[in-house]
Amino acid sequence: MHRESAVQHCDVRNSPIEEEVISRARTGWKQRKKVSRFGTGTLSVAGWIALLPMLLSLTILVDAARAQGDFSSQLVPILGVTREVNPTGTVAYIILSFEKRADQRGLTVHYKNGPGRFSQMAQTATEQAIYRTAYALGLSTDSWTVLLSVPYQGATIYGNSLSAMVALSVVALAKGEVIPPDRVITGTVTPDGRIGPVSGIQLKVTAANQARLRMVLVPDKQETTQGNREIPSSMQVSQVDSVSQAYQALTAPQSSIAGSFFLVSDEH
Repeated sequence: MHRESAVQHCDVRNSPIEEEVISRARTGWKQRKKVSRFGTGTLSVAGWIALLPMLLSLTILVDAARAQGDFSSQLVPILGVTREVNPTGTVAYIILSFEKRADQRGLTVHYKNGPGRFSQMAQTATEQAIYRTAYALGLSTDSWTVLLSVPYQGATIYGNSLSAMVALSVVALAKGEVIPPDRVITGTVTPDGRIGPVSGIQLKVTAANQARLRMVLVPDKQETTQGNREIPSSMQVSQVDSVSQAYQALTAPQSSIAGSFFLVSDEH
């Protein structure tokens, strides 16, 4: 049995690197993206290309912090789909901070009050996924503190498809490992440690390609083709069944990656 966790909304003071990340994210969001009704908007291909320098600068900031021995924070990409009449896929980045405490009082998850926020569903799914992923990989969450924030002013993260990515990123930090910033998974985590199905896979894969992500993991047996379009050969899309399999793929050296990949063209 897991200890009862503490889920809190808080105004925890940002670290200098988090303040810089949020500042740059705000600037990029205002310049390149319009927030939609549910807070995650859409970008055209040209918009994503224009946004790349900002995202690269955020990654460099986090890498610089790691080089100085600060492994507690990182940017985590998540895939989503808009709720518009003609939905499109989106890629957003959230800030994840992790601390392993000296006590064993149970998992604590904090959600920062701003600049953006997580819906209640997203919070519940994320907390469950952290528990389930840790348990499936033989880890205890009793000494973990997790801090999550959305660095886009006025944006709201809805749904549960981010939960597997957040949970696996937390586990990586707990193990002293790092998931490369160009890898992502969309899916939930089931009680038995499997990657659960989510909607909008095709749209999310397209968005990941536009954002220049190089690996996308999707739940096993979910369709990934884009009609007559195919996934560009520069990106790998793999179906995964369990959190163990997903973790191995997300953290593996590029040369050792294996799985069911669907390689396709970028033409319409």
